[in-house]
Amino acid sequence: MDILLTTDFWAALGSIILANVLLSGDNAVVIAMAARGLPPHQQKRAIVFGSAAAIVMRIVLTLIAVRMLGLPWLKLVGGLALLWIGAKLMSDEEEQHGQDAQPIGVGAAVRTILVADLVMSLDNVLAVAAAAQGNTLLLIIGLAVSIPLIVFGSTLILKVMERFPVIITAGAALLGWLAGEMMLTDPAIHHWFAEVPESAVRIAGVIGAVLVVIVGKLLQWRAKGRG
Repeated sequence: MDILLTTDFWAALGSIILANVLLSGDNAVVIAMAARGLPPHQQKRAIVFGSAAAIVMRIVLTLIAVRMLGLPWLKLVGGLALLWIGAKLMSDEEEQHGQDAQPIGVGAAVRTILVADLVMSLDNVLAVAAAAQGNTLLLIIGLAVSIPLIVFGSTLILKVMERFPVIITAGAALLGWLAGEMMLTDPAIHHWFAEVPESAVRIAGVIGAVLVVIVGKLLQWRAKGRG
């Protein structure tokens, strides 16, 4: 249990929670909409059951991603994807995830929550897998803490993000940092250069963070120019 006393553990845990919260706004909206069509006494049950099932599914998906990222080239590909996800997070373009059909019971609401979470979880899985760095305990704790926070605090989280846009920029930079570090720790890189210094990994993280913010700002300006 000495790992719980290290600053690296708590820094990585904070990264997992922040990345998951920032990237799960759309998931939280779908959960709210799925439960909205139920009678008041069933809404809480649908949210609790759906959230619990989503936690288990997200842990399984991310464990698979963590194992797959041990294969050559996948961290490079995943890092590039995470860079783009971070840049898009900063842009003003919003994707609408419509859910017109109203569930007719708790089971239907839970199924809606699970399907939506599965479809929209690629960005979360990549970011969390990168932050966990293969630490299963860290992964499970981070997801177990952050997902209920998203579900029960979704409205508050969205309002805070709207009032303090700097949180979005910080979150995008975090994703860029994780992407840069992920790419430089790919087994293919180790095959070419034998051993990559820790300082080089940190520099790659800084470059990734700066790159995401720059690209994100460019996307914002382009979107404003179109409007």
